[in-house]
Amino acid sequence: MKTCAIILARGGSKGIPNKNIRLVKSKPLIQYTIDAATSVVDEVFVSTNDEHISEISSLLGASIIHRPDKYATDTASSESALVHAALQEQVKKYETIVFIQPTSPLVTSEDIRRGVEMQEWSRYDSVFSGYREHWIPRWSMTGHPIDWNIEDRPRRQDKEEVFVENGAFYITSRRRLIDSGLRYSGNIGMCEMPMSRSFQIDTFDDLELVEKML
Repeated sequence: MKTCAIILARGGSKGIPNKNIRLVKSKPLIQYTIDAATSVVDEVFVSTNDEHISEISSLLGASIIHRPDKYATDTASSESALVHAALQEQVKKYETIVFIQPTSPLVTSEDIRRGVEMQEWSRYDSVFSGYREHWIPRWSMTGHPIDWNIEDRPRRQDKEEVFVENGAFYITSRRRLIDSGLRYSGNIGMCEMPMSRSFQIDTFDDLELVEKML
C-alpha cells in the first residue's frame, strides 16, 4: 500500500513569527517532522503558501504542494488544505495519507510507523495519535468545576482514564479524506504515544519547554 505524508505549513503565523521554519536546537522546526516521516512513508509533501517554507522544505527532501491563499488564512480549516493536497496530481498515486503537524517535533519515526501499521493491519479506516490521561479536576475560567462536584470530589482511581489527541498525526485513506472532508472517519483507532512526546509548539512558552526537552 503506497503511503505519503502531508505536512501543512502555512506562512504568516502570528503567535510565533515564522514558526514552521524557526530554528529549534539549530534545526528548522519543520525538519523534525520531515525527518520522522521520511523513513516510514514513500514520499513527504509539504503544503504551503510560503516561499521560504517551500525552499527550506525542498532542501530537506520534501516535495512541495503550492497551497492557494484561500486555504492558508487564519480561518481556513486544516481539512480544506488536506483535501486540496489530496486532489493534486502528484498525490493521486497514494492510497494512504499521513497528516503530520510540524508543531509536534517530538514525534518519532516509530510512532508514525506504529500508526501506519495499525491502520493497515488492524483494518481501521483511520488512526490518530494521543496519550492516556488519568482524571484531574478541571475548572472553567469563571471558577466552576467541569463535570465534577466540589461537595463530592471523586478519587482519581474511581474515574475512567481518557485518551487525549496530541495532534501529532492522523492517518486515513486518500479516498476517505476526499469523500468525507475529515481527517478521520469510519472505524477509528487510537495510537498511543507517551505524554512526554505529546507537546505541540503554539506559544513561546511551548517553544521554550520543547527546546529543553530536546
